[in-house]
Amino acid sequence: MSPLSLDLSPDLFPALTEAQADPDGPGAHRPALRFGDRSLTYGELAATASPLAARVAEAGRIAVWATPTLETAVAVVAALLAGVPAVPLNPKSGESELGHIVSDSAPTLVLAAPGTQLPPALAALERLDIDTSAPATSLPSPGTSDPESPALIVYTSGTTGPPKGAVIPRRAIATTLDALADAWQWTGDDVLVHGLPLFHVHGLILGILGPLRRGGSVRHLGRFETAGVARELSEGATMLFGVPTMYHRIAETLPDDPALAKALARARLLVSGSAALPVHDHERIAQATGRRVIERYGMTETLMNTSVRADGEPRAGTVGVPLPGVELRLTEEDGTTAVEAYDGETVGEIQVRGPNLFTEYLNRPEATAAAFTEDGWFRTGDMAVRDPDGYVRIVGRKATDLIKSGGYKIGAGEIENALLEHPGVREAAVTGEPDADLGERIVAWIVPADPQSPPTVDELADHVARRLAPHKRPRVVHHLDALPRNDMGKIMKRALTHD
Repeated sequence: MSPLSLDLSPDLFPALTEAQADPDGPGAHRPALRFGDRSLTYGELAATASPLAARVAEAGRIAVWATPTLETAVAVVAALLAGVPAVPLNPKSGESELGHIVSDSAPTLVLAAPGTQLPPALAALERLDIDTSAPATSLPSPGTSDPESPALIVYTSGTTGPPKGAVIPRRAIATTLDALADAWQWTGDDVLVHGLPLFHVHGLILGILGPLRRGGSVRHLGRFETAGVARELSEGATMLFGVPTMYHRIAETLPDDPALAKALARARLLVSGSAALPVHDHERIAQATGRRVIERYGMTETLMNTSVRADGEPRAGTVGVPLPGVELRLTEEDGTTAVEAYDGETVGEIQVRGPNLFTEYLNRPEATAAAFTEDGWFRTGDMAVRDPDGYVRIVGRKATDLIKSGGYKIGAGEIENALLEHPGVREAAVTGEPDADLGERIVAWIVPADPQSPPTVDELADHVARRLAPHKRPRVVHHLDALPRNDMGKIMKRALTHD
């Protein structure tokens, strides 16, 4: 593993500064951003973001209507150049959620693409349209030299209450992106393709700011399509970022699309994140393309914590090892006793500590305090085991995926992977429900491959017991037409109920 050099200067994008200093140099003409048929070189991005940065420099805090467009990328870059905290807004959020976020974060401006219709919840904010063709002669001076100053305020999904605003400092963005550069051998020669939304960490920080920090380029698909992935990877893109739903669609398409298989085989790196990628999809993609998808693990509050390294073993079902600079431990239920076992079986809660962490939940000092241990470890709420070589395997969320059955602590994730290996199962989710004898019994929610002939509970129980252990077999099976998912493709288990 190479030593990690962390640049904590206010200059998050050295390639932009270089392009501005030498507008006729080769760096200024390198491609930076492309959305469909619209694109900006580094010189054009510097010239476009500069006047916008100057206009928002005294704004205090700004909101960005984060559509998957060139304007969103320019707006966030401008805010970072000006040293003004930006609040990315999910265009699919409802009025109540948007109202809460605006009230909580109190931005003075909302930035949006020209012609975009904004909802009533934003009516009281001054609007500033993003002009992607405005000329400039010089970049503004950085608005801050403090690596701890807020860069972004990203709101969590709010599964256990109103969304909380995680305040992400410049230091966390720089250290996470530099750690990923080390793990993925990510350079300015890489061209990233993705179709992720731009209101969260994965799509915005990794997918847009990551290439810009390296001096490379990103091609955003606007919306995810396997044809777009094939086209871009066939035309020079080297990396693909996606979520499991996207890779599942790729796996389903591959048998009938040799061009897609050929394009994926040319990629230097295929990365999945935001939720666990089922082992079945891993294997189908590897078999068709000869390339393995690698997984990484992060969250809004911590940015990235672990990853399978580009020079490491791409082991399906794991999220690799801690990134440079990140400390990771597993703890017992008391939240302080460390789990020392590296046996691939002993489950503990992941806690992390390092420069990748957020600063606080905006306006929520009690929630911030509760999220950390007394000695500074962040409680992720994710449950995992560690293999003997240190690879981390996440088995679920503490609140919804840790099942205590018959004296065992069981992670729902490993059962879901086993179920997905059954040919009669298209999608699967696992929960626990009260049981007088076992404490909790394991419940499987199945989308059958053939709705007319779904697998039986006994068939699935035997299938899981053979692959894992008898105490991990489901006792109840419900058949569904589809699993409830959020915008990122994560299964919303709290919505899984039955009469």
